Amino acid sequence: MPQIEQSAVRNRLLAALPATDFGRLAAALTPVTLSLKQFLVEANEPIAAAYFIETAMVSYLAYLADGEALEVGLIGCEGMVGLPLVLGVDRAAVGAMVQMSGTALRISPAALRQACNDSEAIRTRLLRYMQALHAQVSQTAVCNGCHTLQERLARWLLMAHDRAKANQFPMTHEFMATMLGVRRSGVTVTAGALKQAGLISYTNGHMTILDRSGLEAAACECYGAVHRQYEQLLG
Repeated sequence: MPQIEQSAVRNRLLAALPATDFGRLAAALTPVTLSLKQFLVEANEPIAAAYFIETAMVSYLAYLADGEALEVGLIGCEGMVGLPLVLGVDRAAVGAMVQMSGTALRISPAALRQACNDSEAIRTRLLRYMQALHAQVSQTAVCNGCHTLQERLARWLLMAHDRAKANQFPMTHEFMATMLGVRRSGVTVTAGALKQAGLISYTNGHMTILDRSGLEAAACECYGAVHRQYEQLLG
């Protein structure tokens, strides 16, 4: 398989690396297609591979004893799945499920660890992303406890919009309810209010963002707080 050229990479972590450091990873990266609801990591199971996301969108899911899941983190082309490997840990406490199909670059745990050991630039970049993701997870916990469902849904749609890189993307009320940890009927009513306000439209399992600035006004402060953290840490 031809070695991947950095100029063709869509993952922001990889694209921002110095060319020499990207070269340490290039031969170990394998392009893959990720399908909807595919699990890249199972909670508390060995991590088989890490994934630098290109066009897909992935949710980190935390589980209760009865199997109920709640999204605690969202990953797109700005990040990667398999961060515990960077810390020398071979499994994660949360699962990682594809919520929008697309592409990624896969790398083995051994190759990722070797690259982190050999390159301070790679290690630093991934640790800064880890801090940004931690900020997102922490702010999500605050948001879930303090803000209305409409504010939370608007925030979540903005995050999905950022990662979809398009005004329209696949999304169902059932999926949004699972991600937000609420009943589907609650999402239906709340999404209906956003639709009535002319901010979004949805049909046949597809969400369309019609008024980005209006959606930002409807969201809580958490979206902006996390966005600023990502810009400060990753540029």
